[in-house]
Formats: sequence, C-alpha cells, structure tokens
Amino acid sequence: MRLPGSEQSKHVDHTARNLLPELSDWPHFDYSAEHLREYPDFINAAKSLIDDAIQEGYGEKVALIFENSQWTYAQLQEKASQIAHVLVDDYGLVAGNRVLLRSPNNPMLAACWLGVLKAGGICVASMALLRAKELTFIGNHVKIDFALCDIELAEELELALPQISSIRRVGYFTALGERSHTQANLDAELKGKSPVFPAVKTAADDIALVTFTSGTTGNPKAVAQFHRNIIATCDSVPLIYTVEPDDVVCAASSMAFTYGLSSLLLYPLYYRATAIIVNKPTSEAILSAVEKYRANSLFAVPTLYNAMLDELDKYDVSSLTKCSSAGENIKLTLWEAWQEKTGVQIVNGIGATEFMSHFLSDSLDVDKPTSCGKAIPGYKVAILDDAGNELPPGNRGMIAVKGPTGCLYLNDPDRQRIYVRNGWNITNDVFELDEDGYFWFVDRADDLIVSSGYNISPQEVEIAVMEHPDVREAAVVGVPDTQRGNVAMACVVLQPGCEPSETLAKSIQSFVKERVAPYKYPRILEFYSDLPRTGTGKLQRFKIKQEYLEKLR
Repeated sequence: MRLPGSEQSKHVDHTARNLLPELSDWPHFDYSAEHLREYPDFINAAKSLIDDAIQEGYGEKVALIFENSQWTYAQLQEKASQIAHVLVDDYGLVAGNRVLLRSPNNPMLAACWLGVLKAGGICVASMALLRAKELTFIGNHVKIDFALCDIELAEELELALPQISSIRRVGYFTALGERSHTQANLDAELKGKSPVFPAVKTAADDIALVTFTSGTTGNPKAVAQFHRNIIATCDSVPLIYTVEPDDVVCAASSMAFTYGLSSLLLYPLYYRATAIIVNKPTSEAILSAVEKYRANSLFAVPTLYNAMLDELDKYDVSSLTKCSSAGENIKLTLWEAWQEKTGVQIVNGIGATEFMSHFLSDSLDVDKPTSCGKAIPGYKVAILDDAGNELPPGNRGMIAVKGPTGCLYLNDPDRQRIYVRNGWNITNDVFELDEDGYFWFVDRADDLIVSSGYNISPQEVEIAVMEHPDVREAAVVGVPDTQRGNVAMACVVLQPGCEPSETLAKSIQSFVKERVAPYKYPRILEFYSDLPRTGTGKLQRFKIKQEYLEKLR
C-alpha cells in the first residue's frame, strides 16, 4: 500500500502526513474483499460523492432538505465549487492544507466539506459546542491553516484565534450561504465565483479528513482518514443497512462526528438519496421532519430514541421502514418499546471514529435484538484474550478489528501503540461471540468494576435497573468503598411523573437483586434529572465519578 505523500500524492503541503504514526504502528488495512479490490490509485471523495452524481444525471434531484429550503445535487455542487474557488483563489489554499469546519448541521457545512475536498484540502471537523480552549487544542494539534465557520458560532472561534499561530484566514457563512448576516464574509466572497471547479486528482491514500474523537476522558484524539477510506466506508456499511436512491434519510448526529457525517452526507450522496438536515435535532424536531418529509430511514443514538418515545403519539412516522442505532449499545427495553410504537425494529451496530462508521451491525431483519450482529463485509472481527490470541465462541475478551479503515492518530504515537497492536485495532471494548457468530457488547474494559474480587459489568447492571418500570435512564459506575474496594453506584433518571424517594431507591435496588447476582446490585443509588453525555450521546461516566468524589470531600 502506498504511503500518503508518496510519488502518487497531489498534496503540496505534507504537514498532516508528517504527523502520521510510524508505519510499523499502523493497523493492517485490508482491501482484499471483492467489493474493495479495484480502487484506482487516484480518488477524490468529493468527485465520487457529488461530481459523479451530476454526470449520472442526478443534477435536478433533491440532495438536501433544510427547514423550508431544498438544494438539488446541481446546487450543492455549484456551491461546493464556489467555496473551492474562494479557498484557492482568494485564501491561497494548496492541496494538503488543513481547514477547520465549525458549524451546526446545515447545507453550507455540507458544501464547505465538499469544497475543501474538491480543492485538495483536508477537512478538520469540530463540534458546535466546543469552546475556545478546545478549539485552540484542535487548531494547534494539527496546525490549522484556514477556518470556515457558521457566523452564529463566531464568538468562541474568535477567542481561540490569537492562540492558533498557524491559522491564516477565516470565512464566516450563514446556513444557506445567502449573507443574511453582514459579517458573513464567505457568503459575499462566493458571489461571482465560477460554479465549476474540477476536483483535484488526489491520491487514494492522501488524507482527506481529520476527525477528533468525542472522548469520555482527556483530550480528544485526532483521527486521519484517506480519500479511499471514505469511499470504502460507503461501499461497506450500506451493504448491511441499505441506502437506496429513493430513500429519504433523516439523521440526528452532528456532521462533526463520523456517524453523523456518514449517515447524513456520505451515504445519501454516494447512493444518490435525499437527506434531511435538522439544525437543532431535538426529539420533536426530528419527528416533525420525519412526518413532514416522509423520511423512511432514521439514524440516531439510543438517547434520542428514548427521548422520542414520549413524543411519538404526536407525529405520523408511518413512513419509517428502517432505523439505525449507534453511539452506545441499545437496551432491550428501549428496542421493544420502539418496535411496539412504530412497528420498526432498530438495527443495532457498533463503530468508532477510528473506522469512520460501523464495523459490526445486525441485519435489517434484526436476527438477534440488541446484539451488534456480525462483521460488516470487508472487516474481520475477533475476540482476543490478554495475550492477543483469538478466542472461540462462548468467551469474553477484547474486540479486535481489521478492515479497509482503521486507526491513524495524528501527532499521538503513545495512544497509537495502545490502540493498534500486531495490526489489529483494539477498541478497549469487552465483547462475547456466541455460537451463531453474533457479537454481544459486554462493557468498556476500563469501566469494569472490581468489588471484593468480583468483576461487575456496569452494562449488565444498567440493563437490570432500566427494567424497573419507574426508570427512564440509568448509568452505573464504580465508586470507592473502604470495605469492598469499589461498589456499584446507579445514577437513575426517572420516568415522567415519578418522584425521587428513599423508598423508591430501595425498591429499585431490591428489583435489581432479583435479576442479577446479589454482589452486582448497586449499593448506592442517586437520582439525576439528566445524565452527562458527549456530543455523540455516549455516557460520560468519569464526570459522574468526579461529581460523587467531590461530594465526599
């Protein structure tokens, strides 16, 4: 496999390539599957996603729906080309420069993403909720050259700019690029630019995207993906969770994260479907969009599915035929409640930023509810013991993955060696493989609770807690105990109308004792109004532990 920055590369600026880990620390990238073998040496993902769609005759088809506006494939291509012209002609971008994208989900963010890739740049995604300190870390970690930012999010970026010495130019835009705000300079700079910009003929293994992990502890990690990896993701995951040209897709996650990017932009464009963009994806906004535009495919996280349950009776979601879940493992109680109310079975899967999207997924038929299914075509997934040996079905161990995508941390060699071992990507998740070849999530290895010598899985206890009729959500963490070393603490969000009380706490604890081994029950139970989560919906257990320890001081 050629290295980015080799004789094939069209990048002029090799800064990002030079931040890649040593080749000996790379995972084993596997393109041996039949559907992955024939990639050319040169790929520009933006050309595959939008330019080729125009060539195939999809120019007049609606690509994006946003509030009361619709952009066709041709309009999206024109806007992306104009952005590429501004970057190259006015800002001085050369292939390989890094461009920070900062925006909530909207059509201009999609156009900026495509425009940067068309120009040969590298997209560096950032979540809208990030503050100046976090933006400063991102900017300096990968040496950002330019930033394209929604004008509504300018304040924190402006605070960060003096601390990012590498940044040269900032373009501010509005959601539709129509300069409804006087300070949206990018909107103005687009006027008069040619709607045609031939995509730079980047190498298949030139870096196209840097995404920072949402992270539940410490600084986020910068993950690099090649142009080829973006296309390989489109060619793999939708073989299981299908995307068709007639689909109307609604997705809730931010395009700053690979699950949101894949489900809202990459898959719909690659398969010439239509995507609904919801600026502020509350449960009501998502359900309203599904009803209004008759979406048939929904991508969301368990937290949002749970929030939508109470609102379902207010909306007509009969158009839905398939639903995907990721971010964290879905609980059976939620899966059953969603199916009962909608008639649709949620397809559970698991992925990671390091892989662009899923590497495991159940089928659309949902053979085993709440399992993570089987390996996505093109990926090999195994359960390893502590010595790195593959384990047979019936055993629990660390899950390991090889495939067309994998972990390449920029400027972070120590973390690279932790995540990648002997060519395997080791995600630090504990799984069990059953006799039928289905993978079942057990827990994060670093979340396991050791109490009086027993290993307790928070996930297992959470499932038992959530089966109580008065519990809406639950998180279980280990906290220090003088006698047992650690004990399980359950943090509980109650169903609407239920009031916290000592009696109810004891009732939940007794309920759990009847369903799991007694040593596993939560000896401490706290009531919460909301649980702390990352932007991707993952529980931030470390915050719960911090808050509890602070109360003890």
